[in-house]
Amino acid sequence: MDFFNYKNGRLFAEDVDVSEIASAAGTPVYVYSKATIRLHINRLKEAFAALDPLICYSVKANGNLAVLGACVENGTGFDIVSGGELYRALAAGGDPKRIVYAGVGKTDAEINEALTAGILFFNVESENELDAINRVAARRGMRARVAFRVNPDVDAHTHEYITTARKHNKFGLAMDAAMRLAARWRDFPSSDLVGIDMHIGSQITETEPYALSIDRLLSLRADIERHGHKLEYFDIGGGFGIFYKGDEASPASQFAQVIIPRLAGSRLKVILEPGRFIVGNAGILLTRVVYVKWQGGKRFIICDAGMNDLLRPALYGSYHKIWPAETELPFMADESVDTPPADVVGPICESGDFFAKDRPLPAVQEGRLLSIFGAGAYGMSMASNYNARPRAAEVMVDGAAWKVVRRRETYDDLVLGEIEGTK
Repeated sequence: MDFFNYKNGRLFAEDVDVSEIASAAGTPVYVYSKATIRLHINRLKEAFAALDPLICYSVKANGNLAVLGACVENGTGFDIVSGGELYRALAAGGDPKRIVYAGVGKTDAEINEALTAGILFFNVESENELDAINRVAARRGMRARVAFRVNPDVDAHTHEYITTARKHNKFGLAMDAAMRLAARWRDFPSSDLVGIDMHIGSQITETEPYALSIDRLLSLRADIERHGHKLEYFDIGGGFGIFYKGDEASPASQFAQVIIPRLAGSRLKVILEPGRFIVGNAGILLTRVVYVKWQGGKRFIICDAGMNDLLRPALYGSYHKIWPAETELPFMADESVDTPPADVVGPICESGDFFAKDRPLPAVQEGRLLSIFGAGAYGMSMASNYNARPRAAEVMVDGAAWKVVRRRETYDDLVLGEIEGTK
């Protein structure tokens, strides 16, 4: 389900040899495939066609303007969680009437920005937040459109750091709290309750958590409407898992088989908020081998990319396929690799700075390129300047053409804000 393929032992992004990109743009560099973004959006449209959903791409997964622009070209709206993401979504040409705003810590300033933009609605995550939205809207003589983000207390069976729908998580309203707020809506005269929302986690590979959560929210919907509210939207969030190792995820059609029967007769407009599903396998991180080191009987492949470029392995222990960009061996031919396993690491001064541990890999020489796959989501969006390292460049490939869509940072960029602050 992506457009990264080996041809005669060389890795191509669509019709471009990635070594060409690395030579011209330098490394480390993120490379995105526009065709893969389009493919995954169409997979969702096809799978959920019976519901005709509004697909709101989750900006937090990858907020590069070229990525957001590709989503707009393919008919998506946006799911945002900050004022900065609102700014990015609008800068990429997003329609504010197709933007939904989640997040547990919206400030008055961010609420005001979203009201000015005219977003579709806020996903409310606490009573205090609803008070703030109502207060800011009243001050401006406006009515705010809101949906309750409900925490259904369902285990999504994903990593503990990316599960969001258990009662001990910080996200959403408990079901009884949502009911209480719906019953005393007279306290929020500048707000209209237009929907219910759930987001149960990320990298979810099973369908049962969606079935259970939707059933619970549909029951809540009936209770809410008995208090005189007319709900228009059911936002089921995102979280559909992708293939990192190769066989762990379910296709969109499998999720649709569980979700469509539950919502087809609801008379509610369904919203999906995929992020990783659209861009995760639409991006790779290219890195060059700086040194190969042997120590303690172990092979270390030391690269010019580090945990500041791709944090997921250090943060979650996440798996990413890694393979040379130029090799005669079949892609991921682990069983045929007769060299000792290697730790693929970066230059950061942390023992947690690794991309893989004890991974079967071919022999690689210093100066050769490695590709880290499945890096399109939560890669550059979580990158930092730790160890005073400039952030990587980003490239978008479209067929046989490619262009830099974010230039590599320079040393001057590292201190720009500090120098400006002293003037």
